[in-house]
Amino acid sequence: MDASNAPENRLRTMWREGRCALGVIATIPSIQTVQVLAGSGLDFILIDMEHGPIGPGEAHAMIAATAGTPLVPLVRVAALTDWHAKIPLDLGAFGVCFPMISTRADAQAAVRAVRYPPSGERAWGPFYAPMRWGVSMRCYQDRADDEVLAIATIEHVNVLETIDEIVAAPGLDLAFIGRGDLATSMGHHGRADHPAVESAAEKLETVIRASPVVLGGVAPTPEQANAMIARGYRALVVGFDWSLLQRGIAGALDGVKRDRA
Repeated sequence: MDASNAPENRLRTMWREGRCALGVIATIPSIQTVQVLAGSGLDFILIDMEHGPIGPGEAHAMIAATAGTPLVPLVRVAALTDWHAKIPLDLGAFGVCFPMISTRADAQAAVRAVRYPPSGERAWGPFYAPMRWGVSMRCYQDRADDEVLAIATIEHVNVLETIDEIVAAPGLDLAFIGRGDLATSMGHHGRADHPAVESAAEKLETVIRASPVVLGGVAPTPEQANAMIARGYRALVVGFDWSLLQRGIAGALDGVKRDRA
């Protein structure tokens, strides 16, 4: 397959059409869970190598489990380094999400980590990525820089002073507002709904929405998702695998009487 026939990153297509991509953060190292998610109408999965018990082997299996489905595999890494990004990309991830992006230099480093030279600093070694993408090695190398997403998590109060510079970094594709860590950095641990946190998030939204960078966030309820889409969000995490599992179990048990009538 030549580069002109290579599949495009489906999320880029959705964003060009003005549509919002919906996804889940996966913390459970399970192929079977990914298969269920892939058949549930989601657009992307964010495999969590930052907070979840997921190593390279499990991440590879989870990425491979999305093949042949509409689910786009992204990976959240633990630190902003080239080698943290290198492994999931070589395993076939369509994008890497970096934590605590707080400066323009951070954003530029994130972009360089997912691009091959001369545009970036990604090392060569995509032995398994072409298999997941369903293309030849040559085709993958020709298209990877255009299709892979550089994703920043905006999650510290200091970003309020630097967000304009961050979203101006060439090549940055998506910025997730992480309200949990944002609240913690503001002294409101566990209070993402605190008025001061809400105000800070609104300021970040305004700047990101006015930039070429896609605005992303977390929407745990349909009502929140619809409101955020109306405000310009185009990538929303609707839950974690574990939280959705808990909610499903709670719903199944709701109203069930354990004692014999």
